[in-house]
Amino acid sequence: MASQEEIRDIRIQKIQKLKELGVESYPSQVLRDFSLAEAKLNFEALEKDGSAKSVAGRVMAIRGQGAILFVVLYDGTEQLQVVLKKDVLGEDLLGRFVDLADIGDFMSFTGTFFVTQRGEKSMLAQSWAVATKSLLPLPEKWHGLVDVDERYRKRYLDILVDPELKKTLELKSKFWDVTRTFLKEKGFLEVETPTLEVTTGGAEANPFKTHHADFDLPVYLRISVGELWQKRLMAAGFPKTFEIGRVYRNEGSSPDHLQEFVNMEFYWAYANYEDGMQLVEEMYKKIAADVFGKMEFSTRGHNFNFSHQWKRIDYRQEVLNRTGIDVLTATENEMKSKLDELGVKYSGENRERLTDTLWKYCRKSISGPAFLVNHPKLVSPLAKAKKDNPELTERFQVIIAGSEVGNGFSELNDPLDQRARFEVQQKLLAEGDDEAMMPEWEFVDMLEHGMPPTCGFGFGERLFAFLVDKPLRELQFFPLMKPRE
Repeated sequence: MASQEEIRDIRIQKIQKLKELGVESYPSQVLRDFSLAEAKLNFEALEKDGSAKSVAGRVMAIRGQGAILFVVLYDGTEQLQVVLKKDVLGEDLLGRFVDLADIGDFMSFTGTFFVTQRGEKSMLAQSWAVATKSLLPLPEKWHGLVDVDERYRKRYLDILVDPELKKTLELKSKFWDVTRTFLKEKGFLEVETPTLEVTTGGAEANPFKTHHADFDLPVYLRISVGELWQKRLMAAGFPKTFEIGRVYRNEGSSPDHLQEFVNMEFYWAYANYEDGMQLVEEMYKKIAADVFGKMEFSTRGHNFNFSHQWKRIDYRQEVLNRTGIDVLTATENEMKSKLDELGVKYSGENRERLTDTLWKYCRKSISGPAFLVNHPKLVSPLAKAKKDNPELTERFQVIIAGSEVGNGFSELNDPLDQRARFEVQQKLLAEGDDEAMMPEWEFVDMLEHGMPPTCGFGFGERLFAFLVDKPLRELQFFPLMKPRE
């Protein structure tokens, strides 16, 4: 079997031969009357018409020899069989194709449409032209790219030879389209907010840091989809806003976590977390129905059905039931002892991190769909405290398949309370907690001018990953890769 370099050298020689024949290997335009999907859709009419038309695409396979060849053409919309016959093309033109064309080339064919004896919709070629000459071969048809690293580095080939992956990525686009349409139909305005921030806000995560040359100051890539900015829009008089955009978190990778991904966040003035839960349940059911055509899913060893009643799970009570720890009264040492007993690793020893780790241990067995409610104030620095117990908050998270796939709350709009909570977060940062929330004092200034009661909610593309039961990394067009050494 020839090496890639040998194949490349042979194909470069073919380019020279084409040039000698006056044929461009990389023309700026080729004949193409319609896509292959359009050709298939209107096939009967094209066949009946009988006039010659042109199509173009990538050659995916070549079969046959002698007086007849069968070419599989693919343009990203559909495949079409193109038949090349010596008695139609002529010996010279067919011979040039045999000698100079390769699987992987982009080509244009002009001919008429017909159905083969086997019933396959096809084109009978009257001429052909090179659209783009490929120098390297495509992966083997049946096995594709086996090595995971190579698959992600050559994602264009991975998608090309894996139709199911292509369909899934197209479905992801529909997922965001349905989300966007749902919110717009509910009266939400789509907005754009900064991706570079002087202080990161809206989530507890370690940010990426860069430098603004003109201002000569450090700035951060955002870790939320404009949470603190969208809240400013509530104060500005926009009652309903949302944004779908990329966020960046400088943390470890896993099947469910990446450093760069797409999130959606909405903000709704004069609404609270109860209103939010109603809207979110409706939105998730809409996504399930319109994107997937079903309500029942299996993922990560869990089965759940969006049409079933959504349970409410009390944060404090759930942790108490499963671990015997009351997160409001237990000491840090008691929490650490319990985590050690359970064999659970924890990255921080402050009360906030320990509380969060205990909950993450408990959530694994919950299939959902469910709303997690009554979060401690310590792990919810932007949520409004509950009237009946100020140590808890009006926050909710969507739980499916043992994980959170959505987070919302009645937004804290008390500037004095917000200032005090930011001071706690600032202390955590000073003590080395990289995931603590960075205080944003200008946001507090906005609150002092007044922000209406507001419900905020967000989810990321991890929800889509759960619904298709695939790792998040697999669902990105181009996952970040380390350069080859």
